[in-house]
Amino acid sequence: MKVVFMGTPAFAVPTLERLVETGHDVLAVFTQPDRPKGRGQQTGMPAVKEAALSLGLPVHQPERVRHPEVMEQLIAMAPEVMVVVGYGQIIPKPILDIPPRGIINVHASLLPRYRGAAPIQWAIANGETRTGVTTMRINEGLDTGDMLLQWETGIGPEETAPSLGLRLASAGADLLIQTLDQLESMVPVKQNDSLATYAPILKKDDGKIDWRLPPEVILNRIRGFDPWPGGYGFLRGQRFQIWKAVVGDERMASGTLRAVGKKLYVGCGAGQSSKGESLELREVQLEGKKRMPAGIFVNGLALVGDEELQ
Repeated sequence: MKVVFMGTPAFAVPTLERLVETGHDVLAVFTQPDRPKGRGQQTGMPAVKEAALSLGLPVHQPERVRHPEVMEQLIAMAPEVMVVVGYGQIIPKPILDIPPRGIINVHASLLPRYRGAAPIQWAIANGETRTGVTTMRINEGLDTGDMLLQWETGIGPEETAPSLGLRLASAGADLLIQTLDQLESMVPVKQNDSLATYAPILKKDDGKIDWRLPPEVILNRIRGFDPWPGGYGFLRGQRFQIWKAVVGDERMASGTLRAVGKKLYVGCGAGQSSKGESLELREVQLEGKKRMPAGIFVNGLALVGDEELQ
């Protein structure tokens, strides 16, 4: 099948690779422009561009896909179908009408739940135990198109957004190929909008921990927001990032930090009302420092008594 692929993040790469492996004719790859990355803000290529170049595919990086010249390009290419995986731009109606077999999206949730930009992160952060991947036909709404196929999986109790993302990316690639194989005979299913939930793009403030929340809720947010914005508070005026933790057995007030031997605890939830209202921190990072086991961090902390963690 003649395909135009639109995608940007690493999550989209397995789908692009599977399209090529299974013999589909990928006419071109559209991805976001190169952007500054990391602390050094050096210009870097999107993951999809790197993959496309290694596969010898033509790459286009328009600032806006809705520009008339982009539509002219697509019309000239005459794709039978277009595939979109995390492209990062809204596809306008004139483009939706170009491929006769439609535009298929691979979305990392069990639609209609978790429509939006960050479904993997919010599913974990909200304590979901199951998630999956959905292929759907793109329409003019936000992840509101008719569903084609779904694949479901459990979320491990210690699984993070990056590790779950790897699993869903691989499953999504297989599901897309299965969808294309069955496209002619498939009957799309309308989404039940009354069951819809949303997964908005993450903001830095989403990682700021409210220590009054129960420990299990905080743990879910730490896992879901790994690697960015993570789960953090402020210790002595510096950002204090928590990378790994488990439910603790210390009884302590919410938002207090306590060293017990080589172990490090933070109070959360209802405070001193019951056993277990704390987290035992396993891996942390103070602003400007490297990630380290909490036991090593405690050695250099010089913590006397309980200290406030904002």
